[in-house]
Amino acid sequence: MRLGVFALATIFSTSVLAGELPDSNTLEQDAVVIGEITLEKLNVFDLSNPDENNWLYRLANRLHIVTQDKVINTYSTRMVDESARVLRRNRYLFDAEIRPRRYENGVVDLAVVTRDVWTLNPDISVTRSGGENRIKVGLEDTNLLGRGQLVRLARTENVDRTSNSFEFADQHLGRSWVSAFLQIADNSDGNSNVLSAIRPFYALDTRWSAGGSIVDDDRRSALYVLGDEAAEYQQERDYVTAFGGWSKGLQQRWVRRWTAGIVHDENRFSAVLNPTLPSAVPDDRKLVYAFVGLEIVEDQFQMARNHDQIGRTEDFNLGSRLSASLGWSDKSLGADRDALMFSARASRGFGSLDKTALLLSMSTDGRVESGSARNAQLTANARYYRTQSRKRLFFATVAATAGHSLDLDNPVQLGGDSGLRGYPLRYQSGDSKLLLTIEQRYFTDWYPFRLARIGGAVFADAGRVWGKNPLGSEPHGWLSDVGFGLRIAPTRSSAAKMIHLDVAFPLGGDNSIDSVQILLESKRGF
Repeated sequence: MRLGVFALATIFSTSVLAGELPDSNTLEQDAVVIGEITLEKLNVFDLSNPDENNWLYRLANRLHIVTQDKVINTYSTRMVDESARVLRRNRYLFDAEIRPRRYENGVVDLAVVTRDVWTLNPDISVTRSGGENRIKVGLEDTNLLGRGQLVRLARTENVDRTSNSFEFADQHLGRSWVSAFLQIADNSDGNSNVLSAIRPFYALDTRWSAGGSIVDDDRRSALYVLGDEAAEYQQERDYVTAFGGWSKGLQQRWVRRWTAGIVHDENRFSAVLNPTLPSAVPDDRKLVYAFVGLEIVEDQFQMARNHDQIGRTEDFNLGSRLSASLGWSDKSLGADRDALMFSARASRGFGSLDKTALLLSMSTDGRVESGSARNAQLTANARYYRTQSRKRLFFATVAATAGHSLDLDNPVQLGGDSGLRGYPLRYQSGDSKLLLTIEQRYFTDWYPFRLARIGGAVFADAGRVWGKNPLGSEPHGWLSDVGFGLRIAPTRSSAAKMIHLDVAFPLGGDNSIDSVQILLESKRGF
């Protein structure tokens, strides 16, 4: 019997006499079959816990619609582990685990224990990074009527534009594995509409994938010098793609997936109506190409806690992962040029997340026109984790980007919004960059009102940009900062974002930079 599960997550408070059951490897070696699968769907608050059994949390449970059964649907340790990982991807559940509940006469019963989070949330945030503010006001439900669908209405104001948007997403359209997404945005500088429907390779043994997407985007963009807007242009983009993929599934811990499709990507640039800055208008591009791709994945997942999250189960794949695609844009298809389109990705992990782990990744993409590389980028990233105790972890990362003949609308940027926390956003621009960060992370047991976990970090960043700014200014050389921060990780909300409050002190730059930078942000992790 195959175990398929659609939705997710929780923290486990159910006793199942685990000590009297064989371990997972023994169950698999004995070729036992799966009997009863019990869905234990816990509400937002655990009323069996005296700390959570009060009138406010009882009212919250009554108002919340628990995820419906149809959203959660021969014993194999890999299948059980992967099913739990699939569950944990969903934002409307906090954590997930699947484990044996009872074993008798070659039949094992499983318990799928999930706890919902509060999914109807006011989407209100004030973010400050790089000396600029971003304000968002809205309303979202990430588990509409318990069906796992997302609906969001929002108004966002930032340094680039003011936007009123509507979003709808369903990861399992019509109880299928098709993921649908719709976004409609009315912006101060244009409109942005996105529509996609994709059946992904949702599991290692998935045999096929297919889908497509449409993007219609019209916006004003700016080029920066030392964190200030210095030139502007208007961009209209029409993007359409459709693809199909196939695989023989998991074979001896390895998966090979082939993909083929077609892309229409047209970018039209012009001067801004009623400009306030000098114009810097990129060349138009129209690329129409068919492509073929190959992905190779090794099954080597590990679970951890207190690495990039606080008190949540985290899934890392330390196995090898390689992907590459090639396409040919041709004038006969309607493109404005002949070009070879290329992209590749590779990643690999080493060590153990229980002690010391190193995660490496590399990617490249671009095109070849008339024998020369254009808009080509090579990026490399290394992430190092050293677990010192349950409450302390040392983290370091090195990220590098090298560009060649970049399009004017694709500069390499570095600043307060891209990891150099003591500086204005988009402070430096060029064609290559290097960023180093070290953090001492702290995870506490403080759990105020049992609504959020608390952590903290002491950090240092250093980086620089090479190559001239597209507007001609020279890079500022090496820049660095030090600082400290507070981390607040809500545990009852589906927002699934961690609040960062950082204080950073720049150690270089020009005289216009404030000596102290205050950053308030929401991020997916630490």
